[in-house]
Amino acid sequence: MNVEKNVREQLRGMPPTVHGGRAWKLGDVEDFSHNLNPFGPPDFIGEIMASAASEVWHYPDDDCSQLKGVIAGEFSLDPSNVMVGAGSSELIRAFPQVFLDKGDRAVIPRPSFAEYAHQCRIAGVQVVDSLLTESDDFRIDEKRLRDLVSRGAKALYVCNPNNPTGRIEPRDKILGIVEYCMSKGVMVFLDETLLELVPCHRDVSCSAYVDEYPNLVVACSLTKSFAIPGIRIGFGFAAPETAAHMDKVRMTWNVGAVEQLVATELIGKHMPYVERAADMMRSESVWMYDQLKEIGFPVTTRPDSFFFFNSLKPLGIDAPGFVDRMLDHRIMVRDCSSFGMPFGSYVRFCVKDRERNTAFVHAVHDVLRSLGW
Repeated sequence: MNVEKNVREQLRGMPPTVHGGRAWKLGDVEDFSHNLNPFGPPDFIGEIMASAASEVWHYPDDDCSQLKGVIAGEFSLDPSNVMVGAGSSELIRAFPQVFLDKGDRAVIPRPSFAEYAHQCRIAGVQVVDSLLTESDDFRIDEKRLRDLVSRGAKALYVCNPNNPTGRIEPRDKILGIVEYCMSKGVMVFLDETLLELVPCHRDVSCSAYVDEYPNLVVACSLTKSFAIPGIRIGFGFAAPETAAHMDKVRMTWNVGAVEQLVATELIGKHMPYVERAADMMRSESVWMYDQLKEIGFPVTTRPDSFFFFNSLKPLGIDAPGFVDRMLDHRIMVRDCSSFGMPFGSYVRFCVKDRERNTAFVHAVHDVLRSLGW
């Protein structure tokens, strides 16, 4: 039997998405390819997980009621505004299942997180690129975006800070786009999973405005904030009716008892842990930019957030080649050629603490010397 014939047409030949954060497979390699809290998981995370052992004999609360209450309190919203998933990736998967039909068009800036387009294509949705350009400092061109949306789009995706470019768009600009989309009957998926690791996040987040914009879905996550990608906890916000529709497609018992307890404890009691990391990375971003510029690495403007997105064209090397040379120094950076042309020469790397950032700069300096710079 040729199983390929039975596979849905849009899945045939579809490659898997490519992500960073794989250095753990290589042993003693410092991973600058991910965007996690550099403090790592809190020391007490094991105690929280162990305390949930008495809860694993029964099914978890399918409604995540206690967790939703804690999230709602932290973000000054109602529990009916809150969605909980097995990582924000579950919300990304649910969105096109709820709001898009096969053949619909979704506008997605590029480069941006690959899962948006991947999940759209699984649903049979046509992805329309809105190319972010170096000449615009990789910021959203609102006029161009509105033009694409107006051509029959049913959804728009925005990542803020954008992954991989690190650019942060101001709240007024994002809400202006959301309002325009609402006037056109277009849904907006706004990914804020990286925002809490930025000191200005409360002035940028749009989560408090979901009741005003029923076309808006905001995604968040504990993965980056607390450096716990191995524990799948995501959450998001929407108007109650919108959130209720999203709830229809999630997997039953999608968030286990351990995850629910971990999230309840972290969000309810330990958000200052994230704030301290955000403050540290802001100052380290400035230091790292100055150091890289001094040794001749082609940084352009200072990052808005805590990770860099850089072209290597001035060095005459492509992204895979640079990745290999950095691995010789036991450091991994993110090869951004997977985002397609014209990003074959781009890499992304995050900011950590001073000791590891110093080692990173020294490794880059050695690579530059090996290239004749």
